[in-house]
Amino acid sequence: MNWDFDIRRNARPLWLTTLADLSLLLVGFFVFLQINKTTDPAKLAEAFRSGFGAREAAAPAMPLELATVTGFAPGSARVADAASAITWAREAARDPRTRLRIVGEVDGTTADVDPATGSGPILAADRARAVAAALVGAGAAAPGRIEIGTATGQRRAVITAGFVGERK
Repeated sequence: MNWDFDIRRNARPLWLTTLADLSLLLVGFFVFLQINKTTDPAKLAEAFRSGFGAREAAAPAMPLELATVTGFAPGSARVADAASAITWAREAARDPRTRLRIVGEVDGTTADVDPATGSGPILAADRARAVAAALVGAGAAAPGRIEIGTATGQRRAVITAGFVGERK
């Protein structure tokens, strides 16, 4: 058998493939727009969470007020004086709908790092943890209502009280 055919004669123009790709992208875009109009964003987010095995989303706290704990020596997470922060946190955490977020900070210099690891973020986390331990130890806040974060800025810990709303 002779399977002789001219490839040039049966070939489609290149612009036709590009046009088909563009058309499919456009159809996909319009489908996406239609889904966004008809789907409740909360239900869509819940479907994504369940697809990844998460049970519920943590509601981000809406910050209401803040307090700071200062006086950290470079390279140290030792809390010098947290009495005013404890008093403030006790009042802020009285409402069960609030959460406390403690962000430990370092000043970004080479002197303000964790002595054992040489890491600024680890020292910042240690500062936040030390302040959280002081708050929990004084009975100002329950451990389940505290979040810890890190940042670069000053040698301090910033405590924010945030409103998370009613639990459903």
